[in-house]
Amino acid sequence: MTALHRKMIFRTRQALMGTFMAKPQPKAMIFLGPGSSTQLAQAIGRFGLRNTLVVTDKPLRELGVLDTTLAALASAGVSTTVYDGVVPDPTQKIVDEGIAQYRQSGCDAVLAFGGGSSIDAAKVIALAVANGCVAADCIGAKKCKLPAAPLFAIPTTAGTGSEGTFIAVISNNETHAKDGVIDPSLIPRAAALDPELMCGLPPHITAATGMDALTHAIESYVARWGNDDTDYYGLASCRLVFDNLAEACHNGENLEAREAMALASYYGGLAISHALVGYVHAISHNLGAKYGVPHGLGNAMVLPHVMELIQPQAQEKFADIARHCGMGSPGDSSATLAQTLVDRVWALNEEISIPRTTDVIQAGDIDGLVQAAISEGGNYASPRFISEQECRNILMAISA
Repeated sequence: MTALHRKMIFRTRQALMGTFMAKPQPKAMIFLGPGSSTQLAQAIGRFGLRNTLVVTDKPLRELGVLDTTLAALASAGVSTTVYDGVVPDPTQKIVDEGIAQYRQSGCDAVLAFGGGSSIDAAKVIALAVANGCVAADCIGAKKCKLPAAPLFAIPTTAGTGSEGTFIAVISNNETHAKDGVIDPSLIPRAAALDPELMCGLPPHITAATGMDALTHAIESYVARWGNDDTDYYGLASCRLVFDNLAEACHNGENLEAREAMALASYYGGLAISHALVGYVHAISHNLGAKYGVPHGLGNAMVLPHVMELIQPQAQEKFADIARHCGMGSPGDSSATLAQTLVDRVWALNEEISIPRTTDVIQAGDIDGLVQAAISEGGNYASPRFISEQECRNILMAISA
């Protein structure tokens, strides 16, 4: 490890861990199971909130997926203003539009309804309105003095785990580079993991978001900043994904599989809040910023490549995951079990039709992507640093 790398790790850990991450953090109150979104709506009314900004995207609103929740809020005496301007990887501008809508409508709470993009946007809206500022002012670790406005979440995908984290990611308006907003009050007060809302997800989105959850679980478990809690949630998430993701992809109406994947996503979110992620995310984030590659898909394509690279340093941790998930045979060595896990990830990608390559990566962009990914990856606690050439090799391997 170079002196520069040590300094980067120290500064990041000091910024992210020193003020609040090292302390026990609250978790969202969770409503779980079919119909839990209605239970959450009733709870919002019981909290005495009367005008909620619902943050979502146009497709969900137009498909009517939101209607039952809006009706439940109305029955609970809660008026709603719907902001449906969220798009994948929302920019500061999109978040600022939601902030303006909250203020214009005199809202007193925020409900995120949708995937990770909607939840992240809602988090920053809730933080900004409480502090009288705009999205750009929230970027960084604990930049705002006051806690976020009352915040709730109903995820409709099972991947990001954003309903369980105090982290939000928004994109720069011009460069689309992703920036982090980190604040303990970004943990929603309550969230509903309702599998009925996830049954309509097409297989390719189910697959990509599910592999996002698995990436969170694996990267947090092998990270050097993990602890007993993050290990517990990471292992639980891994088992749930390996046991249920293929079924959720192939039989989307299976509520048991959908509920299990919702829990896997939530547990993965709890794990990364403290242990953070690793080079899979560092590479995937930059593919998303440069080309708009969906985050879960990027993670899915990159995950087994990074696992192959770090396997010698993560061998015991990989073996733990394999044992917990019932892989291998009695008496297998740690080295054998670690390779079994890597092979299982490759096989799962194949089983759920994750492509091995993408045709969006341009040869002339690779040097810039490598520099950006290596810079970001140095801020995490991966079992080891990867070199520029190793990162370049991964990008070449996933290029069509």
